[in-house]
Amino acid sequence: MLLLASIFALIVSFYLLAQVSDKYFIESLDRIANRFNMSHDMAGATLMAIGSSAPELFVALIALIKPGDHSEIGIGTIVGSAVFNILAIIGAVAVVRKSLLAWQPVLRDILFYSLSIIALIVVFYDGVIFIWEAAILVVLYAGYIFAVIGWRKVFPYEDIDEATGVDYDAGGVDAGRWEKIFKPFDYVVDKLFPPIKYYYAVFFISIAFIAGLSWVLVESAVVISEILNVPKVIIALTVLAIGTSVPDMISSVIVAKQGRGGMALSNAVGSNIFDILIGLGLPWLIMIVATGQTIPVVTDDLFVSVILLFSSVLIILAILLINNWTIGRKAGIFLLGLYLFFLIRELSRVI
Repeated sequence: MLLLASIFALIVSFYLLAQVSDKYFIESLDRIANRFNMSHDMAGATLMAIGSSAPELFVALIALIKPGDHSEIGIGTIVGSAVFNILAIIGAVAVVRKSLLAWQPVLRDILFYSLSIIALIVVFYDGVIFIWEAAILVVLYAGYIFAVIGWRKVFPYEDIDEATGVDYDAGGVDAGRWEKIFKPFDYVVDKLFPPIKYYYAVFFISIAFIAGLSWVLVESAVVISEILNVPKVIIALTVLAIGTSVPDMISSVIVAKQGRGGMALSNAVGSNIFDILIGLGLPWLIMIVATGQTIPVVTDDLFVSVILLFSSVLIILAILLINNWTIGRKAGIFLLGLYLFFLIRELSRVI
């Protein structure tokens, strides 16, 4: 009974994460980006990436402060989500619509993403996180934000993305046959959000929802792991990583269908940069400052996944160079296939 309740809690949390992201969060982010006259790639790499990666940040933080040894849940979720973002999301975006990308912002994001992975390998190397290592991750993200703001001045470019005028309905996830089950949850959520014209309030309420749902995810994952005797890191690398990345997937496919493929790619890569540098670095920094102690990390089950992350960067860069900064259906199917291989490999370890 406890197992079924935990699985149901996971499913409901994933659904609500998708709903809050789709109906409220992305719309508020879009209005904030318009308010500050941000370019598509800038909005995707910063606001959209930070917002849609909030679940991973809160999962990592809650897993770290929760009594007991649960830090691998946070680390596994971050690494698994990064694999999902770079392979599954970019693959899905490419399948949905062929996109011509401006090379300047893509080069920026790939450069900082590569630096992020290298930094992750370095801090994982000795199995202990020191305060200076956590601080470097956070500072590196600050450098990325400055690069996003000033990149256009150094490498001038114009937005290639164009909204097609297609009225794509982004007003919520189609629950299908599950609609009757989830309808009460939808009703409660709708009542708790103000009209979208108060988009700042909608933005912060969305963050609060995401934090609460992330807590439910961590608790449910711990219970499922203990009942099924499955390593928590495997649950995190697969189930939690996919579930917390649902907002990323939805938002990226939405903007890709609108003809903003560059924004979608910047969102996916920017989310990974945020996940690694802030999703891991900030919780580590907070805990080390609060406790005055270093943080041990077990990375044996994560090393191959991190190497896959770095390899995926090289693969995507090669695809873009070969296709003159265009990514389409064939490349998308190839990336989705790579993610399927990753899933099969991880799941085979517990079968």
